[in-house]
Amino acid sequence: MFRSIPKDARGTLDWSWAQFEHFYLDLATRSIDSEVPAFLQDWTALSELVDETASRLYVAVTMNTADQDAEARYNRFLDEIYPNAEQAEQRLKMSLLEQKTVPQGFEIPLLKMRTEAELFRKENLPLKTDEEKLCTQYDKIMGAQTVEWEGKEVTVAQLRPVYQSHDRAMREKAWRVAAARQLMDRQAIAELWGKFLGLRLKMASNAGYTDYRSFRWKDLQRFDYTPSDCMAFHRAIEEVVTPAAARIAEKRRRRLGVESLRPWDMEVDPLGRPALAPFKESSQLEQGLSSIFNRVDPRLGSYFDTMVREGLLDLDNRKNKAPGGYCTEFPAVKRPFIFMNAVGLHDDVQTLLHESGHAFHHFERGHLPYYQQRKVGMEFSEVASMAMELLASPYLDRDKGGFYEQPDAVRALVDHLERSIRFWPYMAAVDAFQHWVYENPAEAADPSKCDAQWAHVWERFITWIDWSGLEKELMQGWQLKLHIHTVPFYYVEYGLAQLGAVQVWGNALNDQSKAVSAYRQALALGGTVSLPDLFARAGAKFALDAQTLRSAVSLMEGVLDSL
Repeated sequence: MFRSIPKDARGTLDWSWAQFEHFYLDLATRSIDSEVPAFLQDWTALSELVDETASRLYVAVTMNTADQDAEARYNRFLDEIYPNAEQAEQRLKMSLLEQKTVPQGFEIPLLKMRTEAELFRKENLPLKTDEEKLCTQYDKIMGAQTVEWEGKEVTVAQLRPVYQSHDRAMREKAWRVAAARQLMDRQAIAELWGKFLGLRLKMASNAGYTDYRSFRWKDLQRFDYTPSDCMAFHRAIEEVVTPAAARIAEKRRRRLGVESLRPWDMEVDPLGRPALAPFKESSQLEQGLSSIFNRVDPRLGSYFDTMVREGLLDLDNRKNKAPGGYCTEFPAVKRPFIFMNAVGLHDDVQTLLHESGHAFHHFERGHLPYYQQRKVGMEFSEVASMAMELLASPYLDRDKGGFYEQPDAVRALVDHLERSIRFWPYMAAVDAFQHWVYENPAEAADPSKCDAQWAHVWERFITWIDWSGLEKELMQGWQLKLHIHTVPFYYVEYGLAQLGAVQVWGNALNDQSKAVSAYRQALALGGTVSLPDLFARAGAKFALDAQTLRSAVSLMEGVLDSL
């Protein structure tokens, strides 16, 4: 082991490249023919330290996008440490790939490592740094979006509870106020978009690819499905899910008694019941989730309680906080960290259930000895999170430790299943849009053509919302989707994972304990087996076909009918 890495160095933000370089040089000069395990053990310790530094710096930036010192530290890491570390990592990968034998359970990590080594180009490192800086700029734009509402400055996210008001005029007013503020940033986001696109095309070209999609496919290590499979998945969703979502929407329209569903009609309870109000303070959200997780599985509950105790949750929405939610990892100290923007809605409960699933994945695979074994494709990482949303659903009832009286717990499950069905068409729209972008980069460089394409894919998959008179607001949708800008092509994973998660939930309806056990066993495998194997170990089938999708939707609609 590296005895010279001080224990108190873990978690610091003040590392310089010179300090990291010392350890990389030590590894690079070793003869590893007969000492692969020792080499991997020390490489693991170093990789954990580098990644934890990056994670902590990123967390600081997203917690306060107006913190110039945090941004400067993060940029310094991107400029000075990241490119040097990537080059050093490449040398170590090449050394390991020359070995004839590797430890058991390292076959899949070795395949991923070989792919990374093949894609590596030194000239792409500054481009990746620039891309990360653009992501920070996107977060700053979105995090700064505030409006005046009832005499107060509030973030756009803080208007979300108003969308649940039974006063339709009030909902519409709030929606229009938010949309007007977002439209103010159209030009700024369009300018960033052109820079994103240019960088990505250049990276692909540098690596010898004629198109970015092929490059990114390999970069995302998608070994088990192709772009053509995604197109088939889109068609399956259009065939199976869009009609189901339209049926649910029509029921909503009738219950609301409106001529057509407008964008501000999708959050309000259609039966006129008060909005679900699970908590007022984030401490109440934490307490409720702790109770739920301890009912799902005591070990999972202990993981969550550790995160609460150690301050590893940043839950509340506030001005200058980056949008969205995520779970990242501090690998050197073996702890996950959850970031989100809670405003007191049931959506926030679902978000924390989701991100906690990711956190549990970090805990469960932490026993694996080597850093590379713990890397898991997002397709299954999202099963960890989406399945947890469903596995926790029996315990939303206050009598079982949750947030609601029994009728509202049922209502929460109904809402979740309906949203999940509606999500697949939205996912397909986002994914189809990205395929179009990188199949037609010259056209996609023109934001007005992106507007038109977004409207086209929206109308293909999402047929139940009336956007008449709101064409500009509809076309802006692609600008507001974080993934399109900051993590290109990362979205179909959610659709694939939801299909896996519903299968896990179907197993739980028959035997909750057995399903949770299989779920945990699959998480513990980390990245040591293939994607289809991970799904199978969790009790699901990895698939992109209409038949599997139809079975899942049928189960969900059947449960909805019974409730």
